[in-house]
Amino acid sequence: MEEVFNHLYKKYHQDVFNFLYYMVHNREQAEDLVQEVYIRVLKAYQQFKGDSSEKTWLFAIARNVAIDSFRKHKGWKQRIIDQFDSWEQQVKDESISLEESVFQKLDTQNMFKCLEQCTLDQKSVIILRFLQELSIYETAKVLGWKESKVKTTQHRAIKQLKILMEEISNKEKAG
Repeated sequence: MEEVFNHLYKKYHQDVFNFLYYMVHNREQAEDLVQEVYIRVLKAYQQFKGDSSEKTWLFAIARNVAIDSFRKHKGWKQRIIDQFDSWEQQVKDESISLEESVFQKLDTQNMFKCLEQCTLDQKSVIILRFLQELSIYETAKVLGWKESKVKTTQHRAIKQLKILMEEISNKEKAG
């Protein structure tokens, strides 16, 4: 069992951490949730039938752990909105000007603020599809949905994000 655990940890730890970090935007909380994921993996590995990839199975567990955490902690949405510093580091590009960098950071912050106004399902699909770069099939497996539901939810989430981003843009222009 230790060999299986080490294999899963080495191969998928960073992906699981990144997914949870995108969900909670708090490094310490994401680290705690990763530990919870691997505790559940150890308890449930005997039931893993191989119907999906190990990565898909781990993301399904990670999503459930995140949902359980959200239920336990009230006020999590504001904490997510307040923490964008690490996202800024991921967007670094020395070829862009300081002004472009500031606008890029504001756009990223606005996108995350808008994402927080989406449903948990929409948020999960956006994170899995675009930040974790899972396929529609893999996303469906993680969420326990049909591919058509992933496509519909993705379409609605993108539409919702566009509307919300336009509202922010219009407020900034008016203000």
